[in-house]
Amino acid sequence: MKTNDQYSTIEKFQQKWLSVVGIGEDGIAGLNPVARSLLDRAEVIVGGDRHLAMLFESDRREKLTWTNPIEASIAEIIQRRGQSICVLASGDPMCFGIGVTLSRRIPISEMIIIPSPSAFSLACARLGWFLTDVEMLSLCGRDPALLNPFLYPHARLLILSGGKQTPAEVAQILVARGYSQSEITVLEHLGGEKERIVKSIAATWNVAEIADLNAIAVTCIADSDTISLSRFPGLSDRAYHHDGQLTKKEVRAVTLAALAPLPGQLLWDVGAGCGSIGIEWMRSHTRCRAIAIEQNPQRLQYIADNASALGVPNLKIVAGEAPTSLKNLPQPDTIFIGGGLTTPNLLETCWDALPVKGRLMANTVTVESEQKLLQWQGKLGGELTRIAISRAEPVGKFLGWKAMAPVTQWAVVK
Repeated sequence: MKTNDQYSTIEKFQQKWLSVVGIGEDGIAGLNPVARSLLDRAEVIVGGDRHLAMLFESDRREKLTWTNPIEASIAEIIQRRGQSICVLASGDPMCFGIGVTLSRRIPISEMIIIPSPSAFSLACARLGWFLTDVEMLSLCGRDPALLNPFLYPHARLLILSGGKQTPAEVAQILVARGYSQSEITVLEHLGGEKERIVKSIAATWNVAEIADLNAIAVTCIADSDTISLSRFPGLSDRAYHHDGQLTKKEVRAVTLAALAPLPGQLLWDVGAGCGSIGIEWMRSHTRCRAIAIEQNPQRLQYIADNASALGVPNLKIVAGEAPTSLKNLPQPDTIFIGGGLTTPNLLETCWDALPVKGRLMANTVTVESEQKLLQWQGKLGGELTRIAISRAEPVGKFLGWKAMAPVTQWAVVK
């Protein structure tokens, strides 16, 4: 029986034309009264085949199944603005779900989202894990290389699976990255009558029958000879494939600290070389974005290989010579220039592309480029820094200090 408070909530929510209802493995029967009322009043119901199959056979209302790519379905929903539409989603629609996609296109003032427990919450309940202590990611329709930055000793990972093949892909990555003894738990049909839990070790994973609907839990156990990669800037130079055009780790650490990436910000890495600056910018936070601009074909391949290996396959790579290749790119929050400073109009184009409060930074080792930076610093201000690094190297039977080429760095805020 509905209380007066429930009626008030239902009436308030029914004023919005679009509802997004999270549904679990227990189907329609598991919906709360508010979610059920939103589904009952809808003129059009949108969902995947699995969700629509949960409706009663006698339901004759219009049904829309998600298209591939999904953008066509999103456009149709928007075109129907004003109709009473209910979108059925799995679990929590705002946890790597369709609610995130819809809310980027439709104001929240026009929609109501009713979640069910997410696969992550259900998995933690089964395993006794604390949700706040785990790393969460989705490999549903995403590059499996996204897993790489989350691998470190004793990490606990919860992964939304892309299907029955995903656990085997995760096991392969764990073995390749030196985590062969990691514990893998696959949780199928969480919250439903078909719920099943399967456990094994990455190195011996050979479970043939896995349900398409599954979540994966991993306890990362590093092999004895595994060198784990920190998410902080200054990865070992050996982490990169390169032809010598690499910002060395000490300079890279100083540079990233000065670039000061914030979640959601976009970096242009101009003259990207092997892509190290853009890659470590993106590794600093899952929402950091970067575009690597490079003209050398061999280095373009290095960038792609390094981005995948280091867990940022979504790094955008633009082939071409700056400043021509910078046209029509999304406006950056920060620009780093690692090469080509003496190219005509490069600094001018980059400066014009920045928004107010945007940051411009450039590194150079040549006298000619340094003179250019001195001129611009004289006009615009900013900070000039000289970075001088020496490394101990063998000198006969002893060690001596070998100086790297000093780097002049200029940083300015618009």
